[in-house]
Amino acid sequence: MIEAVDDVVLFEVVDQHIGLVTLNRPAKRNAINGAVARMIDEIVKRTEADPDIWAVVITSAEGPTFCAGADLAEVAAGRGHELSTPDGGFAGFVESRRVKPWIAAVKGSALGGGLEISLACDMRVVADTTVLGLPEVKRGLIAGAGGIYRLPLQLPRAIALEMIATGEPMEAARAAAFGLVNRVVAVDEVVDSALDLARAICVNSPVSVRESLKVARAAADVPEQESIVATREGFERLSQTEDYAEGPRAFVEKRAPRWTGR
Repeated sequence: MIEAVDDVVLFEVVDQHIGLVTLNRPAKRNAINGAVARMIDEIVKRTEADPDIWAVVITSAEGPTFCAGADLAEVAAGRGHELSTPDGGFAGFVESRRVKPWIAAVKGSALGGGLEISLACDMRVVADTTVLGLPEVKRGLIAGAGGIYRLPLQLPRAIALEMIATGEPMEAARAAAFGLVNRVVAVDEVVDSALDLARAICVNSPVSVRESLKVARAAADVPEQESIVATREGFERLSQTEDYAEGPRAFVEKRAPRWTGR
Protein backbone atom coordinates (compact mmCIF):
# COMPACT_ATOMS: atom_id res chain seq x y z
CA MET A 1 0.00 0.00 0.00
CA ILE A 2 1.29 3.43 -0.97
CA GLU A 3 0.86 6.14 1.63
CA ALA A 4 0.60 9.71 0.37
CA VAL A 5 2.57 11.96 2.68
CA ASP A 6 1.09 15.39 2.01
CA ASP A 7 1.04 14.23 -1.69
CA VAL A 8 4.49 15.72 -2.38
CA VAL A 9 6.18 12.58 -1.01
CA LEU A 10 4.93 8.99 -1.26
CA PHE A 11 5.92 6.22 1.13
CA GLU A 12 5.45 2.49 0.67
CA VAL A 13 6.67 -0.60 2.52
CA VAL A 14 7.95 -3.30 0.16
CA ASP A 15 8.53 -6.91 1.20
CA GLN A 16 7.89 -6.04 4.87
CA HIS A 17 11.37 -4.62 5.48
CA ILE A 18 12.07 -2.07 2.73
CA GLY A 19 10.82 1.51 2.76
CA LEU A 20 10.28 3.12 -0.65
CA VAL A 21 10.24 6.94 -0.66
CA THR A 22 9.15 8.78 -3.81
CA LEU A 23 9.59 12.50 -4.40
CA ASN A 24 6.30 13.44 -6.05
CA ARG A 25 6.50 16.89 -7.64
CA PRO A 26 7.05 16.02 -11.32
CA ALA A 27 5.68 19.36 -12.55
CA LYS A 28 8.43 21.06 -10.50
CA ARG A 29 11.12 18.53 -11.48
CA ASN A 30 10.76 17.09 -7.96
CA ALA A 31 12.39 20.18 -6.48
CA ILE A 32 12.56 20.53 -2.71
CA ASN A 33 10.12 22.88 -1.02
CA GLY A 34 9.28 23.21 2.66
CA ALA A 35 6.64 20.49 2.59
CA VAL A 36 9.01 17.98 0.98
CA ALA A 37 11.76 18.75 3.48
CA ARG A 38 9.44 18.31 6.45
CA MET A 39 8.00 15.08 5.10
CA ILE A 40 11.39 13.52 4.35
CA ASP A 41 12.59 14.51 7.82
CA GLU A 42 9.53 12.76 9.25
CA ILE A 43 10.05 9.66 7.11
CA VAL A 44 13.71 9.38 8.14
CA LYS A 45 12.74 9.48 11.80
CA ARG A 46 9.86 7.07 11.28
CA THR A 47 11.94 4.49 9.41
CA GLU A 48 14.81 4.79 11.89
CA ALA A 49 12.41 4.10 14.75
CA ASP A 50 10.59 1.23 13.01
CA PRO A 51 12.29 -2.11 13.85
CA ASP A 52 10.65 -3.75 10.83
CA ILE A 53 12.28 -1.38 8.29
CA TRP A 54 15.78 -2.60 7.48
CA ALA A 55 16.63 -0.60 4.34
CA VAL A 56 15.19 2.39 2.45
CA VAL A 57 15.13 3.32 -1.24
CA ILE A 58 14.54 6.93 -2.30
CA THR A 59 13.42 7.70 -5.86
CA SER A 60 11.28 10.23 -7.71
CA ALA A 61 8.15 10.49 -9.82
CA GLU A 62 8.42 10.01 -13.57
CA GLY A 63 10.25 12.69 -15.50
CA PRO A 64 13.68 13.72 -16.76
CA THR A 65 14.89 14.92 -13.35
CA PHE A 66 15.48 12.93 -10.17
CA CYS A 67 15.45 16.15 -8.16
CA ALA A 68 16.15 19.70 -9.29
CA GLY A 69 17.46 20.65 -5.85
CA ALA A 70 16.02 23.73 -4.20
CA ASP A 71 12.72 25.08 -5.48
CA LEU A 72 13.94 28.53 -6.53
CA ALA A 73 10.39 29.89 -6.52
CA GLU A 74 10.28 29.17 -2.78
CA VAL A 75 13.64 30.86 -2.32
CA ALA A 76 12.51 33.91 -4.30
CA ALA A 77 9.39 34.10 -2.14
CA GLY A 78 11.53 34.36 0.99
CA ARG A 79 10.88 30.81 2.11
CA GLY A 80 14.34 29.41 1.46
CA HIS A 81 14.86 28.63 5.13
CA GLU A 82 11.99 26.13 4.96
CA LEU A 83 13.93 23.89 2.56
CA SER A 84 16.02 22.60 5.48
CA THR A 85 15.09 21.11 8.84
CA PRO A 86 16.98 21.42 12.13
CA ASP A 87 17.76 17.70 12.27
CA GLY A 88 18.03 16.84 8.59
CA GLY A 89 19.54 19.87 6.90
CA PHE A 90 18.67 20.44 3.24
CA ALA A 91 15.64 18.40 2.10
CA GLY A 92 15.32 17.13 5.67
CA PHE A 93 17.91 14.55 4.66
CA VAL A 94 21.52 15.43 3.84
CA GLU A 95 22.55 15.94 7.47
CA SER A 96 20.16 13.46 9.08
CA ARG A 97 21.53 10.77 11.37
CA ARG A 98 20.70 7.37 9.93
CA VAL A 99 21.95 3.94 10.94
CA LYS A 100 19.95 2.03 8.31
CA PRO A 101 21.15 1.77 4.70
CA TRP A 102 19.62 4.14 2.13
CA ILE A 103 19.80 3.59 -1.63
CA ALA A 104 19.16 6.33 -4.20
CA ALA A 105 17.27 5.13 -7.29
CA VAL A 106 18.00 7.88 -9.81
CA LYS A 107 15.89 7.73 -12.98
CA GLY A 108 16.68 11.20 -14.32
CA SER A 109 19.42 13.78 -14.06
CA ALA A 110 20.92 14.38 -10.61
CA LEU A 111 22.39 17.86 -10.59
CA GLY A 112 23.09 20.19 -7.67
CA GLY A 113 20.85 19.34 -4.74
CA GLY A 114 19.64 16.21 -6.51
CA LEU A 115 23.17 14.82 -6.60
CA GLU A 116 23.71 15.93 -3.00
CA ILE A 117 20.69 13.92 -1.86
CA SER A 118 22.02 10.85 -3.67
CA LEU A 119 25.52 11.38 -2.22
CA ALA A 120 23.99 11.39 1.26
CA CYS A 121 22.75 7.86 0.56
CA ASP A 122 24.96 4.81 1.03
CA MET A 123 24.46 3.43 -2.49
CA ARG A 124 23.24 4.65 -5.86
CA VAL A 125 21.46 2.93 -8.75
CA VAL A 126 21.11 5.15 -11.83
CA ALA A 127 19.65 5.03 -15.32
CA ASP A 128 22.00 4.71 -18.27
CA THR A 129 20.77 8.14 -19.40
CA THR A 130 21.46 9.81 -16.05
CA VAL A 131 23.97 12.64 -15.73
CA LEU A 132 25.36 13.71 -12.36
CA GLY A 133 26.95 17.02 -11.47
CA LEU A 134 27.35 20.04 -9.24
CA PRO A 135 26.74 23.09 -11.47
CA GLU A 136 26.60 25.59 -8.61
CA VAL A 137 29.77 27.46 -9.59
CA LYS A 138 28.13 28.32 -12.92
CA ARG A 139 25.58 30.31 -10.92
CA GLY A 140 27.96 31.90 -8.43
CA LEU A 141 27.03 29.42 -5.69
CA ILE A 142 28.60 26.46 -3.89
CA ALA A 143 27.18 22.99 -3.39
CA GLY A 144 26.39 23.69 0.24
CA ALA A 145 24.33 20.59 0.97
CA GLY A 146 27.31 18.27 1.22
CA GLY A 147 28.36 18.00 -2.40
CA ILE A 148 31.73 19.72 -2.13
CA TYR A 149 32.92 17.47 0.69
CA ARG A 150 31.16 14.21 -0.16
CA LEU A 151 32.13 14.05 -3.84
CA PRO A 152 35.90 13.94 -3.11
CA LEU A 153 35.24 11.00 -0.78
CA GLN A 154 33.53 9.09 -3.60
CA LEU A 155 35.76 9.94 -6.58
CA PRO A 156 39.50 10.23 -7.25
CA ARG A 157 40.52 13.66 -5.96
CA ALA A 158 41.42 15.20 -9.31
CA ILE A 159 38.18 14.05 -10.93
CA ALA A 160 36.07 15.37 -8.05
CA LEU A 161 37.84 18.72 -8.07
CA GLU A 162 37.35 19.00 -11.82
CA MET A 163 33.61 18.37 -11.46
CA ILE A 164 33.32 20.90 -8.62
CA ALA A 165 35.42 23.62 -10.28
CA THR A 166 33.98 23.32 -13.80
CA GLY A 167 30.41 22.51 -12.88
CA GLU A 168 30.32 20.08 -15.80
CA PRO A 169 28.27 16.88 -15.40
CA MET A 170 29.42 13.28 -15.63
CA GLU A 171 27.59 10.58 -17.57
CA ALA A 172 26.39 7.43 -15.84
CA ALA A 173 28.87 5.06 -17.47
CA ARG A 174 31.85 7.18 -16.42
CA ALA A 175 30.41 7.57 -12.92
CA ALA A 176 30.20 3.78 -12.67
CA ALA A 177 33.79 3.39 -13.90
CA PHE A 178 34.95 5.64 -11.05
CA GLY A 179 32.78 3.85 -8.48
CA LEU A 180 30.41 6.77 -7.86
CA VAL A 181 27.38 4.57 -8.55
CA ASN A 182 26.70 0.92 -7.83
CA ARG A 183 24.59 -0.05 -10.82
CA VAL A 184 23.67 1.43 -14.21
CA VAL A 185 20.49 0.04 -15.75
CA ALA A 186 17.76 1.00 -18.21
CA VAL A 187 15.54 3.79 -16.90
CA ASP A 188 12.52 1.51 -16.44
CA GLU A 189 14.62 -0.89 -14.35
CA VAL A 190 16.08 1.60 -11.88
CA VAL A 191 13.62 1.20 -9.01
CA ASP A 192 13.43 -2.60 -9.38
CA SER A 193 17.23 -2.81 -9.41
CA ALA A 194 17.46 -0.63 -6.29
CA LEU A 195 14.86 -2.80 -4.57
CA ASP A 196 16.84 -5.91 -5.54
CA LEU A 197 19.91 -4.34 -3.94
CA ALA A 198 17.85 -3.61 -0.81
CA ARG A 199 16.65 -7.23 -0.80
CA ALA A 200 20.25 -8.44 -1.00
CA ILE A 201 20.93 -6.36 2.11
CA CYS A 202 17.81 -7.55 3.91
CA VAL A 203 18.68 -11.26 3.70
CA ASN A 204 21.37 -10.43 6.26
CA SER A 205 21.01 -9.62 9.93
CA PRO A 206 19.82 -6.01 10.16
CA VAL A 207 21.81 -5.58 13.36
CA SER A 208 24.99 -6.82 11.67
CA VAL A 209 24.39 -4.50 8.72
CA ARG A 210 23.87 -1.47 10.95
CA GLU A 211 26.92 -2.14 13.10
CA SER A 212 29.09 -2.81 10.03
CA LEU A 213 27.96 0.34 8.23
CA LYS A 214 28.55 2.44 11.33
CA VAL A 215 32.26 1.63 11.24
CA ALA A 216 32.54 1.66 7.44
CA ARG A 217 30.93 5.09 7.04
CA ALA A 218 33.36 6.69 9.49
CA ALA A 219 36.48 4.88 8.27
CA ALA A 220 37.62 7.63 5.88
CA ASP A 221 37.40 10.30 8.56
CA VAL A 222 39.18 8.71 11.52
CA PRO A 223 42.58 7.09 12.22
CA GLU A 224 42.75 3.31 11.85
CA GLN A 225 43.04 2.84 15.62
CA GLU A 226 39.66 4.50 16.11
CA SER A 227 38.16 2.13 13.54
CA ILE A 228 39.63 -0.81 15.43
CA VAL A 229 38.05 0.38 18.66
CA ALA A 230 34.72 1.08 16.93
CA THR A 231 34.75 -2.41 15.40
CA ARG A 232 35.32 -4.01 18.79
CA GLU A 233 32.53 -1.94 20.33
CA GLY A 234 30.18 -2.87 17.49
CA PHE A 235 31.00 -6.55 17.89
CA GLU A 236 30.30 -6.32 21.62
CA ARG A 237 26.88 -4.78 20.99
CA LEU A 238 26.14 -7.36 18.30
CA SER A 239 27.11 -10.26 20.57
CA GLN A 240 24.29 -9.31 22.95
CA THR A 241 21.59 -9.70 20.27
CA GLU A 242 19.31 -12.54 19.19
CA ASP A 243 20.61 -12.30 15.62
CA TYR A 244 24.15 -13.06 16.82
CA ALA A 245 22.99 -16.42 18.15
CA GLU A 246 20.65 -17.10 15.23
CA GLY A 247 23.27 -16.89 12.46
CA PRO A 248 25.53 -19.76 13.61
CA ARG A 249 22.50 -21.81 14.71
CA ALA A 250 20.91 -21.55 11.26
CA PHE A 251 24.22 -22.51 9.63
CA VAL A 252 24.56 -25.64 11.78
CA GLU A 253 20.92 -26.57 11.18
CA LYS A 254 21.34 -26.01 7.41
CA ARG A 255 18.43 -23.56 7.10
CA ALA A 256 17.88 -19.94 6.24
CA PRO A 257 18.32 -17.66 9.27
CA ARG A 258 15.26 -16.04 10.81
CA TRP A 259 16.42 -12.55 11.68
CA THR A 260 14.54 -10.48 14.25
CA GLY A 261 16.69 -7.36 14.24
CA ARG A 262 17.07 -7.67 17.98
